Amino acid sequence: MDYKDAPGSSGGVVRNSGSENTADELLTSLGYKPELSRNRSTWQVAFMSFVLASIPYGLATTLFYPLNGGGPVNVVWGWVMVSLITICVAASLGEITSVYPTAGGVYYQSFMLAPASYRRLAAWVCGWLYVSGNITITLAVNFGTALFFVGCVNVFETADGGPVLAGEAYQVFLIFVGLTIICNLVSSLGNKWLPLLDTFAIFWTFAGVIAITAVILAIAKNGRRDAAWVFTHFEASSGWAPGWSFMVGLLQAAYATSSTGMIISMCEEVRAPATQVPKAMVLAVVLNTFAGLLFLIPLLFVLPEISDLILLAQPVPAIIKSAVGNDGGAFALLIPLMVLAILCGIGCTTACARAVWAFARDGAIPGSKWWAKVHTGLDVPLNAMMLSMVVEIILGVIYFGSSAAFNAFSGVGVICLTAAYATPIVISMAERRKTIQTASFNMGNALGYFCNTVAVGWTLLAIPLFCMPSTIPVDPAFMNYASVVFFVFSAVSIFWYLAWGRKHYAGPPT
Repeated sequence: MDYKDAPGSSGGVVRNSGSENTADELLTSLGYKPELSRNRSTWQVAFMSFVLASIPYGLATTLFYPLNGGGPVNVVWGWVMVSLITICVAASLGEITSVYPTAGGVYYQSFMLAPASYRRLAAWVCGWLYVSGNITITLAVNFGTALFFVGCVNVFETADGGPVLAGEAYQVFLIFVGLTIICNLVSSLGNKWLPLLDTFAIFWTFAGVIAITAVILAIAKNGRRDAAWVFTHFEASSGWAPGWSFMVGLLQAAYATSSTGMIISMCEEVRAPATQVPKAMVLAVVLNTFAGLLFLIPLLFVLPEISDLILLAQPVPAIIKSAVGNDGGAFALLIPLMVLAILCGIGCTTACARAVWAFARDGAIPGSKWWAKVHTGLDVPLNAMMLSMVVEIILGVIYFGSSAAFNAFSGVGVICLTAAYATPIVISMAERRKTIQTASFNMGNALGYFCNTVAVGWTLLAIPLFCMPSTIPVDPAFMNYASVVFFVFSAVSIFWYLAWGRKHYAGPPT
């Protein structure tokens, strides 16, 4: 294969003039050699950030959690609440990213902001959280897609009313592996076309949502709920106390918005990352908020009995089929969501590979020299992409031991990314936001401290919250194994730090 050497050796790419050169000069001043082509504009970055969350698909695959946690109140107001929190997270990260726009993202930012006495440890911990979160969220997206595809196929029934596809563990796993390979192939072989794919996804999303909304509300074969029920009905089915049940149901919204900071890993492929990426993060959250409401509220107006839906792993296909009353019509309306699912997987695969590559080029991953290489012909960090793909497939085997594996993947992804996002924010607050006073994207101290505090508070809540099982009493098959997966990543990180990092890891270049 044709490779470009890692930073510090020969090799390079032809650059265009203007903002690209300015961005490359800034990257060089931060200690890195430009290796990837800058082929994305502000809107294209915003579109990719939108695709990473992939509303409404991200909300469709996890609708079980708020339905089980609190019903319509959990679905609507949980989404609004977490979206507002995520705007604070995006704005907080945007300030810091405008100062340090590198693919290392929050990992690099934590190192640069922290005092010399603990900057290496801060970067190491944050980097492992960020990489682990990228990998497990990408895994959760593709695994959720596999489960969703099974649910979509089963809107059709056999002659005796049974499912067309049994959804055995091996079937779900094979679909997941196939989807993972497809996403990696598209991301690696079609890198230069990905901005166009993200732009297409925006129009496809709103066209699909409008089509679903119009059809299910117009037909509503089994009637419509009234507005009071949609916006005020609370029905906790999880077994937890009502207040905590509502909180556990927030996993849907947290999962759908957890990708907010993943776009930072694309900084070295953006023409003016110091201004484009912060704006794109905030803009994408705002777009996602409205798209989510546009999708969720119509579903609630035609919602069947919640007690029946929470028995299903994927309730959305059943909701649409109930509203349309026709197998073929329901499947046709699900096609936009199925396409979005694949586009989301491609976007997450792309961002995940950059996160792994950026961490590896600073020597923080075993075998870093290999994972830090960039393939010149494809202009992507192919080795890092293959590493993340293999880890995702290995972790996917957990599904054979627990049907609640998707809960673990999505939960640990949210935990790791949320904690990683909070790390540079906490350090920035500890230094009284001095570094970002001259940032090109600056909220000012009053609004800045407010957003920073909200982001850190959300992190402190999310870490224990998403280790909880979604339903009690719990048995091994439905246990939330997020804490176990989190422990595995933590153990690898600690072992590698003690075995190698403590003596050899110097952190990012300064």
